[in-house]
Amino acid sequence: MYSVEADPSKRLLVISAAGKVTKKEVAAVAQQVRKIVNEVTPGFRVLTDFRWLDRMEPAAAIHIAEIMDALAEKEVAVVVRVVPDPHKDIGLNILSQFHYGSKIKLATFESLAAALSMLMEEA
Repeated sequence: MYSVEADPSKRLLVISAAGKVTKKEVAAVAQQVRKIVNEVTPGFRVLTDFRWLDRMEPAAAIHIAEIMDALAEKEVAVVVRVVPDPHKDIGLNILSQFHYGSKIKLATFESLAAALSMLMEEA
């Protein structure tokens, strides 16, 4: 499962992954993200939660890049990731270098509590 939720009042997008994530699921979320970011103003925040991710199809990387590009184009302020197992990074650090640029603040945490703490500081 791969999903996206938006909380406009908190200027926050939450992208979650659980179990085995397919390319088709990520493509659908990429479309949803493009629609959501059309309605937000620059400076919003993103939390990606990969605590329950088992594996993601490698072919999904193209759609992960699309999501990153959509967020960067709409001037996301900060992207906070929860990746408790470094082996499940799925290439996010490498993709970020090409799709986010230096103006977007990135942080990766092993726990949701640490990630939420940083997001609260950024609010």
